[in-house]
Amino acid sequence: MSEARHCPAVLIAAPASGQGKTTVTAALARLHRNLGRKVRVFKCGPDFLDPMILERASGAPVYQLDLWMIGAEESRRLLWEAAAEADLILIEGVMGLFDGTPSSADLARHFGVPVLAVIDGTAMAQTFGALALGLARYQPDLPFAGVLANRVGTLRHAQLLEGSLTEGLRWYGGLSRERGIELPSRHLGLVQASELNDLDARLDAAAEALGASCDAALPPPVAFAQPQPELPAASLAGVRIGVARDEAFAFTYGANLDLLRSLGAQVAFFSPLHDRELPEVDSLYLPGGYPELHHHALAANTFMCEAIRKHHAAGKPLLAECGGMLYLLDALTDVAGERAELLGLLPGEATMQKRLAALALQAVELPEGTLRGHTYHHSLTSTELQPIARGLSPNGGRGNEAVYRLGRLTASYVHFYFPSNPDAASALLRP
Repeated sequence: MSEARHCPAVLIAAPASGQGKTTVTAALARLHRNLGRKVRVFKCGPDFLDPMILERASGAPVYQLDLWMIGAEESRRLLWEAAAEADLILIEGVMGLFDGTPSSADLARHFGVPVLAVIDGTAMAQTFGALALGLARYQPDLPFAGVLANRVGTLRHAQLLEGSLTEGLRWYGGLSRERGIELPSRHLGLVQASELNDLDARLDAAAEALGASCDAALPPPVAFAQPQPELPAASLAGVRIGVARDEAFAFTYGANLDLLRSLGAQVAFFSPLHDRELPEVDSLYLPGGYPELHHHALAANTFMCEAIRKHHAAGKPLLAECGGMLYLLDALTDVAGERAELLGLLPGEATMQKRLAALALQAVELPEGTLRGHTYHHSLTSTELQPIARGLSPNGGRGNEAVYRLGRLTASYVHFYFPSNPDAASALLRP
């Protein structure tokens, strides 16, 4: 019989995006951490920005959970490993509780993790209870912990919200709408943790405010079953991989880097913005980020531009995702119409849009194998290149992102999740 590990856990969900799930999850993580507890936080679905905040709040790495992109067995392994060390596991949901296939509710049900519903209480009183009841009872088999109100005004407001709950729904407290608690956003989501000089002060203030309205008791333990043994993947022993990481390129899954290291690769970070030369590497990985906010500075670093061009000319592997792909183009124009000429390794240009251009999970069948991931961007790209593959989304809608290849250069808007196919990921970066 497989071993089960038990650990208190809740999945923080909401009726919709924008209710403040990340703020509440971060406040809960910091509250319990400040009480001396070991907290592990996970993010449901694809996301890079929320985990940056949640890592600062909890003091521990944050990984993705998802029944499709990550897979049920890999998600089980991550939870099982976390349960060995944590006093509390928090999982931040994605979008609304029942949105998407698979949804946050599907994940909660699959692993038996009770849902803590976060509802924005702004301009609401007794209707709060009706909304809470709907979330709790919409799917009868969904484990449900209770409700927490966000953006509460006065003490009287909190009392009205709590008093509206029926059928034994538990009140987990309320978080006030103080300006020093909310986390600022920009077009791709929350502002990066590294850009918020007062982030720790905000997190401590949120934790203190939340602690004043709840007893900080741990939820009941959840049993996490032992996963199946992992199959060995192709080795990257001795391969040196340069990974771009700075203000312009920071959208990297921790699980991707863990996988590369577990396969024997040596990971070296470098900054296309600030460094004048590449580290001594065999392969390059240019993840997504915000190149549109730094495109003039990227263009001005001609030493780095030339180093990357020489890397490509030498026939060495180069994988570029989303913002990394934009860096490879002839030019990038921001929303203000400011244009900068960039690497010119991929023919074509990209222009930033004020509206979202694509958002979808993606599965891409490459010559190396099928990799899963997601796409989320505000730019449109024009190129004469013909793609070697296109992504398919399990939810339909806009997607079908193109993947381009020139020699050992592979580029796409898709952010790949390497553990979805370790052999394919290693083949892309192996010399």
